[in-house]
Amino acid sequence: MITTRMISVGRMAATVAAMASAMLALPAQAAAPDEAAAEARIRDAVVKITATMRPPDLTKPWAKQSPAEASGTGVVIEGKRILTNAHVVTYASQLFVEGGQSSEKLPAKVLAVSPGIDLAVLTLDDESFFEKRAPMPRTTALPEVKASVLAYGYPQGGTTLSITKGIVSRIEYTGYGDDTAGVRVQIDAAINPGNSGGPALIDGKMIGVVFSKVAMADNIGYIIPSEEVDLFLKDVADGHYDGKPAMHEPLQTLENDALRAFLGVDRKTQGMVVQSPNPADPSDPLKHFDLITKIGDYPIDNTGMVTFNGQLRLRFQYLVQKLAKDGKVRLTVIRQGKTIPIDLPVKSHYPRLIEPLRGTYPSYFIYGPLVFSPVHSELASALGRVSSTLALIGSPLVTRRGDYPKVEGEQLVIVAAPMFPHRIAKGYDNPSYKVVKEINGVHVKNLKHMVELLRDSKEKFTTISFDDHASETIVFNHKEALAATEEVLSDNGIRERASDDMLSVWKSH
Repeated sequence: MITTRMISVGRMAATVAAMASAMLALPAQAAAPDEAAAEARIRDAVVKITATMRPPDLTKPWAKQSPAEASGTGVVIEGKRILTNAHVVTYASQLFVEGGQSSEKLPAKVLAVSPGIDLAVLTLDDESFFEKRAPMPRTTALPEVKASVLAYGYPQGGTTLSITKGIVSRIEYTGYGDDTAGVRVQIDAAINPGNSGGPALIDGKMIGVVFSKVAMADNIGYIIPSEEVDLFLKDVADGHYDGKPAMHEPLQTLENDALRAFLGVDRKTQGMVVQSPNPADPSDPLKHFDLITKIGDYPIDNTGMVTFNGQLRLRFQYLVQKLAKDGKVRLTVIRQGKTIPIDLPVKSHYPRLIEPLRGTYPSYFIYGPLVFSPVHSELASALGRVSSTLALIGSPLVTRRGDYPKVEGEQLVIVAAPMFPHRIAKGYDNPSYKVVKEINGVHVKNLKHMVELLRDSKEKFTTISFDDHASETIVFNHKEALAATEEVLSDNGIRERASDDMLSVWKSH
């Protein structure tokens, strides 16, 4: 009886276990096709981008560098568009998109680009490409640190889609490029240059776009989070990128006891101290030694950080892009012991004396054996190897490197290449990379102004002086210099004496 009872209970237990196992197995079997379909949709949305790159030749502003092939990754997004990094497509003379499991390369065009935040949007003439490729879903919130992440892309070392796994290791608000700052997410998934523009996913949704890695470190890569992507896409909805609102005032921390005593605030008061108002905006309402204690309703600590959800700490400037309204953001400031509200204008950009090219080609003008061009930050950086010599002679390339223009449209105009050999240059030192100060005694404001001075000159001789204390003044017979220009162009295989913008100035009257 006992034995029979034990057998019955054993059989019942076995039956229950079998039923439970069957019930558990059914959802797993049903979910498998859905998971496979979801993974297939992700793979279909990730594309390979190939480009023929023709960046400018910094030593020859009239020329482009030799063609070079490059590749990256893109991801299909809403509106029949492809999202990728700006550096994947900037200076691309030829651009193609190739879907996974396809050998067909479709011509692509850049719809909008921001070199600063390193994002670009592409379109295809053949929109049938998108019929079987659904847009990649994106998250709206920043990921959590330690969350597992998958990076999809077409990295070097193979031709098929690669997927690497890692975790989110850090989130910070930092500089990108071109005076642009934004949120950056650090991951430890293995990536290389071909991953640029590819999506990083958590739970099947894109949390951002891969854009860089630390070259001399193991598995330290960075992604542009979806929050920054959404801001970019909203900005370019009208076909033009305007840029992100930002603060441009120099600030310092409130960590020093003497500084705190000087400002007359107790130890409970926290914030950031204004070093000086923004020199590019005379109407800046901030004053020297203002103590910024809040942005919106968010308190700012003594190192300029704001805490979110009790854990994530980011520089308070991050909130500018979230709180700005009608070009202003509300700050709370302590000034001479009084707490006052301030609506601070926040512009996307203030012109600098030395600006980056931002994906364009440099302007130039050839006069006799000399090539003139405005200084851009790429060239200024490349001249770093001779910066000590430039500093010794007091060149504005060093002394005014971080300046704002003194007048609207001001540029530093330099001799942008070694002087071409020509008989009219006999006896002159090579003035390459010297900043032009005056033409015939008239101060040069920018390259356009210089071209106008030469175009309209009625003088027999042209004098060219340079803005340092070690350069000689060059004198040319004006008619001889004009004739020499044609000879220089012919001898050196240069098609035009000027870039298109300067050529139109030269030919206008």
